[in-house]
Amino acid sequence: YGPPSNFLEIDVGNPQTVGVGRGRFTTYEIRVKTNLPIFKLKESTVRRRYSDFEWLRNELERESKVVVPPLPGKALLRQLPFRGDDGIFDDSFIEERKQALEQFINKVAGHPLAQNERCLHMFLQDEVIDKNYTPSKIRHT
Repeated sequence: YGPPSNFLEIDVGNPQTVGVGRGRFTTYEIRVKTNLPIFKLKESTVRRRYSDFEWLRNELERESKVVVPPLPGKALLRQLPFRGDDGIFDDSFIEERKQALEQFINKVAGHPLAQNERCLHMFLQDEVIDKNYTPSKIRHT
């Protein structure tokens, strides 16, 4: 048997809603396991919110030749007042969004060209996203 082939596993889970009123938002845990040499960490866990996914998508569209899949929608109707549920903080909505974000990030990160983009590495593995970073390609070391 040869060594296992390259793998990149990304799970989105453990949603947590924080804040109050208009400052309220949900973050998701992004867990990465990989043996791809281009990633500096073989295992990492970070927290991201929806707007971080939007940032990543915009960066990839601007900087790479990758056709970036759409994100799950903004759920504007769920933010209307006087709904009978918690809107974007309703458990069923958070679960749907979590699954859609996991599909999105796995499609993106599975793309060989996207794997060379610094923004993807920051999104997946850096505790804090430096939104003032200099876009660049990651080189195999």
